Amino acid sequence: MLAREFIGVPAVFASEVMQKLVALVEKVAVTNATILITGESGSGKEIVARAVHHYSLRSSKSWVDLNCAALPENLLESELFGHEKGAFSGADICKPGLFELADQGTLFLDEIGDLDPRMQVKLLRVLDGASYYRVGGVKKVTVDVRLIAATNQDLSAAVREGRFRSDLYHRLSQIPICVPPLRERRDDIVPLAQHYLAHDKSGFQFSQQVLDKLCAYDWPGNVRELRNVVMRASVYAAGPEITLADLPEGFAERSFASGLQQLAALPDLERRTILAVLEETRGHQQRAADRLGISKRTLQRKIRSYGMAGENMPVAG
Repeated sequence: MLAREFIGVPAVFASEVMQKLVALVEKVAVTNATILITGESGSGKEIVARAVHHYSLRSSKSWVDLNCAALPENLLESELFGHEKGAFSGADICKPGLFELADQGTLFLDEIGDLDPRMQVKLLRVLDGASYYRVGGVKKVTVDVRLIAATNQDLSAAVREGRFRSDLYHRLSQIPICVPPLRERRDDIVPLAQHYLAHDKSGFQFSQQVLDKLCAYDWPGNVRELRNVVMRASVYAAGPEITLADLPEGFAERSFASGLQQLAALPDLERRTILAVLEETRGHQQRAADRLGISKRTLQRKIRSYGMAGENMPVAG
């Protein structure tokens, strides 16, 4: 098992595929190429991005990150490129954007597939070296930033469907890195679980039955789901040994390939899975998204794309 820390975040891995991936990261990090990290939600894309910065020639400079799905589209431009005082209602001060804050360093944009077409054009221009204006500004800003982007979407399919610009896709993916899902690197499950348990409850340990169950499960929510299961089990446990009874309710009965990501290539099954999870969470979208291992914004997009808003069920926030 290897345990490292990338910009303050620990990374634990034992599988051969992850050791090879980290070796690749060390190799490409010293370049200035834009990197596109793909993989299922919760698989560890941000850790990989942090590793790129850690091993890069910019490691002593700024690391700045943003989840593109976390902000409304009308605020994203201001967040990335900054704004001048009075540029819009509420702009009481001049604010530099994340590109300026990351100058000479690294900017990580997660969920890049959620960018609207107008922002895709602006981002492409900056990546091609063009100066830009802050929102409401009259003076151009020039920066030197290494961009890393990540997505759990199939951007090549988004390009074919006209949802993502082809030129931006090729500009972002100068070096593509795919992070495998946890079910494809099962040697990482036990080391990760033990790392999280030691963090939550020092001195506690898993029973062999629990370790067998963790290793047998397919983890549709990947590392994030594993982290949540360990955290809950450590809270429920009465003694120093985590038993099957301490696992979250229903976990011991879950079957393989039960999550959304396993069904992504099968639209009808994906739709039914989303409906089932929304019913289980009484329409609470954030809880459903957490259980499915995707962001709330991605879940909302899928609800719209499948025309599910009118289903006879609650759809809460």
